[in-house]
Amino acid sequence: MADPVALNENTWLSGQIAPQAVAALATQLGLRRVINNRPDHEEPGQPTSAEMRAAAEAAGLDYVEAPVSGMPDPVTVARVGECLADQAPTLLFCRSGMRSAAIWAMAERARGADADALRVQAAAAGYDLSRLPL
Repeated sequence: MADPVALNENTWLSGQIAPQAVAALATQLGLRRVINNRPDHEEPGQPTSAEMRAAAEAAGLDYVEAPVSGMPDPVTVARVGECLADQAPTLLFCRSGMRSAAIWAMAERARGADADALRVQAAAAGYDLSRLPL
């Protein structure tokens, strides 16, 4: 299981998490939502979105399926931005966390956040967004 890293007091990024880890992460981080940025069947053995949804809902969390392949599209960015706007404690995950970092930064930028500050925040969490057009 990947260890989540904090971007701020309400947002964490992670690589793939196991369905059986969701409840513990919810308790540990005080989560209210999980956003899955992986398309199903991206790699063998990966839990499906349905499995992740069931685990999240069993832990009392909201679950958002927002799969991204390559650069996040504007519709998905807007959807994630709407989710994050309420500041509810949220974990975003994908295979490595990089796509989740990109979609988070793009959503925050669309809401007016400074691009350089977002890059610094992501870098502090271990994600290099220097080449991401913000």
